[in-house]
Amino acid sequence: MSYLVLARKWRPKTFEQVVGQQHVLRALINGLDQNRLHHAFLFSGTRGVGKTTLARIFAKSLNCEQGVSSQPCGECQSCVEVDSGRFVDLIEVDAASRTKVDDTRELLDNVQYAPSRGRYKVYLIDEVHMLSTSSFNALLKTLEEPPPHVKFLFATTDPQKLPVTILSRCLQFNLRRLDVTQISEHLSFILGEEQLSFEHAALMQLARAADGSMRDALSLLDQAIAFGAGNVTGDVVFQMLGSIDQDQIDQLLSALYQQDAKGLLQQSAELAALGRDFEVILNAILDGLQKIATHQLIPDLASEEHESPKLKELANAFDAETVQLLYQIALHGKRDLPWAADPKSGFEMTLLRMLSFQPRSDANTKESLPRKKSDTLRKPAVNVPPVTAVNDNTSGHKDVETPTITPAATSEQTSLNTHDTLAETHTTSAALSTGSDKQQRADINPETASPSLHAEKFVTTEVNEAMPEVNKDTLISVDLSPANWTQIISELQLSALTRQLAENSAFIRCEERTLQLALSSELAHLATSKSKERLEQALQKKLDQDVSVVFNHNADSAQSGPTVAVERAEQLALKQQQAIESIQNDPTIEVIKNTFNARIIESTIKPID
Repeated sequence: MSYLVLARKWRPKTFEQVVGQQHVLRALINGLDQNRLHHAFLFSGTRGVGKTTLARIFAKSLNCEQGVSSQPCGECQSCVEVDSGRFVDLIEVDAASRTKVDDTRELLDNVQYAPSRGRYKVYLIDEVHMLSTSSFNALLKTLEEPPPHVKFLFATTDPQKLPVTILSRCLQFNLRRLDVTQISEHLSFILGEEQLSFEHAALMQLARAADGSMRDALSLLDQAIAFGAGNVTGDVVFQMLGSIDQDQIDQLLSALYQQDAKGLLQQSAELAALGRDFEVILNAILDGLQKIATHQLIPDLASEEHESPKLKELANAFDAETVQLLYQIALHGKRDLPWAADPKSGFEMTLLRMLSFQPRSDANTKESLPRKKSDTLRKPAVNVPPVTAVNDNTSGHKDVETPTITPAATSEQTSLNTHDTLAETHTTSAALSTGSDKQQRADINPETASPSLHAEKFVTTEVNEAMPEVNKDTLISVDLSPANWTQIISELQLSALTRQLAENSAFIRCEERTLQLALSSELAHLATSKSKERLEQALQKKLDQDVSVVFNHNADSAQSGPTVAVERAEQLALKQQQAIESIQNDPTIEVIKNTFNARIIESTIKPID
């Protein structure tokens, strides 16, 4: 006996054997059991999901010698003939090869005659959308009022091409694509019955390659059995499909996270040497990025049975915005792959594009460009007090008294950058030491002397000894205030979500390296752990100090300063009002209004940036 392919050998014979399509099975089973049978049925869906199979099982249920039932016996002569394709009252027509109106008329000439063997004469027309317009017109009258012994079963992959006059005369059933789990479980069952060895990872790859079609999955399984000499393993399937295993996908995604261009190109060369399909590889990368994004948004989501644990690690490492960007680049790379010079160069260009457009994190910047924090920035600003003159009894001249250097206490005092102050005092000291005694003892009126003169004349020979030990938190309390908070936020290098959080946060106060920020309760969802961490890193880089951020969702607006978002909204509102006033005060616009009895629609006025 000749070999029978798995797709035909394991074609379902009853409704219970059909995989999936429960929404269609329920309607058909209830209709058969309650004897509520329509005269025309339309089964639509992609290839290999069971359209023709369901139509044959339905025809067998109608003509079973045991009676009309959703459970045909499968043993009577009618059931056996239907299964073998020899039942005389089941007329199967391939509409793709019989599209002319003459073929349809010849078919309909026999409709009036009673069935020869069965209870009903069933017309099964496959790919019905291929019929011509004249054929559809010839079919309309018979389809609307057929003889009681006739049933029409239509199958199509493109129901949109059917005339609405045909659709309105049929019960329509849309068969869905099968998911990966349904296909892999059915393949596992078949291989168990066939007593063949297999690996679950290989079946998952076959199920994904089938793209929702059970027939395609069984055909690929036949090919894998022949390719592996009866052993369906992961290596066999990967070589046959030109795909790669999960470990290689993890390596590619890890190299993308580490921004390792050399490693990515090496892996691309290895995949090309193995003869892998780069479009399939891009599909695998897209699948991995989708799982990473899912884990980021739903951390407690149960993992699939054969999912790599590396994906969860990458989900914790990647930024959510970066994952979305990489997914979009991979999607565009897959679209543009046929237009590349060759698939390998197109794939490598997609990887390089992922690296080029990927924002570089602070951690990577620190690793590649180590930066030592300057100690001088931790010291407080220096307050310069006015210079006082005292009488020298011995010389009769007025000398300048050496002032005491004190840290800046309040924001109202003059704050100078320590580095600039030290440089200035060094220059002043040199000038004083090399100058003449006359210049050093020049009469200075403290009431008329300007502050700049005081700064130039004050002695700094004891700067190093007089510089006090200060609290490391002093800089933060001096440099951060509601007045300059918006300016600092505008200068930070932040990603989209973190910038939105920062721009809607208002400064309250700073205590012991902890910044108290006000955030509206309506925007509390922005303060995720990752956004908060990235904001802290950006502030630490800007201030050159270790700081932490605490958000207060119930802060009084009087205690907090403005936010960047509020200032931007106020500026836009001001610009909008100015634009409206400019239009309303324009004499040309006034002439147009008077001439045409027109009015100004203020909502259409937009300010010019």
